[in-house]
Amino acid sequence: RSSLSCLPLLRYLQQLNSNGFHVDELFQKCLFEGDEKEMVLRAIRTVQPNYQLPPPPSPEICKSSLLQDYYSRETMVSYPKLDFSVKELQERFQQQLEMELKSTITIESVETAKPLTPKAIKAREVLGTLRSQWRDAILQALQNSKLSLARPRRLSKYSVLYPYLCLLPDEEYVDIMMQVLNDISPQGESLAVLARELGSKVYDKYIIQRKLRSCQLERMQEVYENYIQLLAKDSQPKQYLPREYWEKLVAEAGFGPSLSLKNCSWPCVLLMRLGMHMLELLVKCVKVPRNILNHRLHSKPIPVLYHVYSFYSNWQVGLIKPHPIFSQLMSKAAETTLTFNSSAMPMLCPPVPWTSPSFGAFVLSDTKLMRFMDDTTHHQLLLEQCPLVNLHPVLDALNQLGNCAWKINQPVLDIIISIFNDKGDEKLDIPPPLSEAPKPPTAPGHSSTWSKSLKHELFLCKKKTAEMHSLRMDALYKLSIANYVRDKVFWFPHNMDFRGRTYPCPPYFNHLGNDVTRAILLFAEGRPLGPRGLDWLKIHLINLTGLKKKNALQERLEYANEIMEDILDSADRPLTGRKWWMDTDEPWQALACCMEIAKASRSPDPAAYISHFPVHQDGSCNGLQHYAALGRDLSGAASVNLVPSGLPQDVYSAVAQQVEEFRKKDAEEGVKIAQVLQGFISRKVVKQTVMTVVYGVTRYGGRLQIEKRLKEIDEFPEEYLWEASHYLVKQVFNSIKEMFSATRDIQNWLTESAKLIAQSGRTVEWVTPLGLPIIQPYYRSRSTVLNCGMQRLSVKNPNNSQKPDTVKQKNAFPPNFIHSLDSTHMMLTALHCLRKGLTFVSVHDCYWTHALTVDVMNQV
Repeated sequence: RSSLSCLPLLRYLQQLNSNGFHVDELFQKCLFEGDEKEMVLRAIRTVQPNYQLPPPPSPEICKSSLLQDYYSRETMVSYPKLDFSVKELQERFQQQLEMELKSTITIESVETAKPLTPKAIKAREVLGTLRSQWRDAILQALQNSKLSLARPRRLSKYSVLYPYLCLLPDEEYVDIMMQVLNDISPQGESLAVLARELGSKVYDKYIIQRKLRSCQLERMQEVYENYIQLLAKDSQPKQYLPREYWEKLVAEAGFGPSLSLKNCSWPCVLLMRLGMHMLELLVKCVKVPRNILNHRLHSKPIPVLYHVYSFYSNWQVGLIKPHPIFSQLMSKAAETTLTFNSSAMPMLCPPVPWTSPSFGAFVLSDTKLMRFMDDTTHHQLLLEQCPLVNLHPVLDALNQLGNCAWKINQPVLDIIISIFNDKGDEKLDIPPPLSEAPKPPTAPGHSSTWSKSLKHELFLCKKKTAEMHSLRMDALYKLSIANYVRDKVFWFPHNMDFRGRTYPCPPYFNHLGNDVTRAILLFAEGRPLGPRGLDWLKIHLINLTGLKKKNALQERLEYANEIMEDILDSADRPLTGRKWWMDTDEPWQALACCMEIAKASRSPDPAAYISHFPVHQDGSCNGLQHYAALGRDLSGAASVNLVPSGLPQDVYSAVAQQVEEFRKKDAEEGVKIAQVLQGFISRKVVKQTVMTVVYGVTRYGGRLQIEKRLKEIDEFPEEYLWEASHYLVKQVFNSIKEMFSATRDIQNWLTESAKLIAQSGRTVEWVTPLGLPIIQPYYRSRSTVLNCGMQRLSVKNPNNSQKPDTVKQKNAFPPNFIHSLDSTHMMLTALHCLRKGLTFVSVHDCYWTHALTVDVMNQV
């Protein structure tokens, strides 16, 4: 370092100059690790002793016409503070950091620990012994495979993997493989999915290692600890958005490593190959003595995992299946813990604000700003080429959604867990355990002698069992995570799909979940109900029941007051009383709301009662609202509540009425199916189809939806299902054509445009009103076939020479375009709610806030 010779340095600087670069650009455009930045500066000063670093660029201000006042400093209000001190937030950050450094977290499952039988104790001992043997065997196999890959004698398709098997300590690869072995479902899992998962787990650990090595972590800690000053209640900074404050802190820190890494995502083909290699090792070397459960058998070792093929319709799919002996052993041991990636858990501290497409969300885990299918790099390129200032509104909206703090509604969680452990309840959407699965009929003789109907019955039994297993596991994950954070405050960092719709990053447990999941979530911050809050809670409850969809808000409120006895009874005796809440559309959220109303109305002054309860305002047929607005279609707008009206308009009932008119006319003319359908056409039968017409549902899909609804009506004659649904879907489409003529025209125009664009060899691209660039990722798939030892896998090619898939580009454009407008409207609402200091989160077109601030949100 000391003997840096000046001559080469002068030559480099002259070359920079003659190539049209300025030395300042080194510091403005390059990413540095460790102390590289200081080194470069020192080198330059050897030749130009007076060289000064360029000043940090002054922050650019977004010029979007939709947000003119929003970004102007004059109208700034202070950022809503969290109810935590700086010290508390620093402690939470440390907890989050520890969890992410370990990269996985093991938590207690909520399944009741059955009293430990001698059988279970024995099974756990056996498993323990086997696992330590398996670890040794896997480690040995991994080291042998590395040796053979390192020999340069023969270049195989696997030689490329060698460096990727040396990135982590061997034990970490073994941990990853053991985790996959523990989590495998008795029904087996798709080979491709498992391979991708194994490859991705290695990548995730590698990224964390890289961040530690390049000293990024210390830098991150420093910036985060200062960033907390913006959010904590006992600190001063005001007038900044989270993103702006973070950028200011980074600019002020000057030296040290850059916080975003040089791009190093691995191609899908590589992740697959790496995963397949690890899977092969698992299949080859993990064995179990055949007589482990039955000592009369011979003690021959047999593989624990098998590679089998299964057929889905006419696709042949490779599966990895555990041997029944292993599955039996696992179920006997009935272990009570679950292991998750740390990025699957809610965050224990406020998320890192998104400041660019490659930085934000978790502290260490890499998260993409935009999630997309397969291995398309187009989106990432598109976002990176977009001037960062244009993305500010989208980044700020995601930060606003992610900064909402949550807590658990413990009384509701406890009731749900008790039912979950008692046998579940399908009507209340709590999946029963496998012990409740239908028992397959006993089949005599050899399978070649079974009748067709018996085979079909066995097939249905198997299918039902697999479905039940998957639903049960899904509920188990959600409830166990909720139970793990039951006493904590937590956050959900958000990102978006390629259309700009926003989603929480943790996949299992979040507020986008089903009724059960939503019912156990509360805002961590409480606000007094204020003068109208209790009324909003009551209206919200009636909205959740689905009982008064056609009535004005005032009538819904009066109805709630009439049935107060049932509401209080539900709150006091949910499982032993009249159980009014159970017969509603969203029973669990209704129950949670009953409990909140009971607490508030019994408090000495309801207006002062501090409520943590989220109240929803739901878009009414949101897609049609956008079309009506795009087409300035007055009659359409009136039917989807875009025009002021005393009574809420209900477009689904209107369509049902129109269909009923058509049916009457046909019945009078002697059409048999129209006569059969008398009395069966309701809002519920047509709702899903009307809602999805704007999202491009076809007649075929619409017929299936309607058939499903008719099936639910016990009185409807089964033999007419096909004909009736066929007839109804035609009438639903006709009545929408009649009621929303402008919608149909716009839809056709969008479809036609997309067709012409795709035929000219381009993908359809557009920019949302908020400045988010969007590209439809549908290509005629050119697949690379990977011959991965066990199986040939086809992996989509990421190169840019792909041709667009004309049919998909054309059919998907109208719905995707509407989704992107929908997300724009939501983000604008989020940003303006932030300006007014509201808590705001959204589930696409359903907006949540405190009862106190519903009126303000509605104005926004």
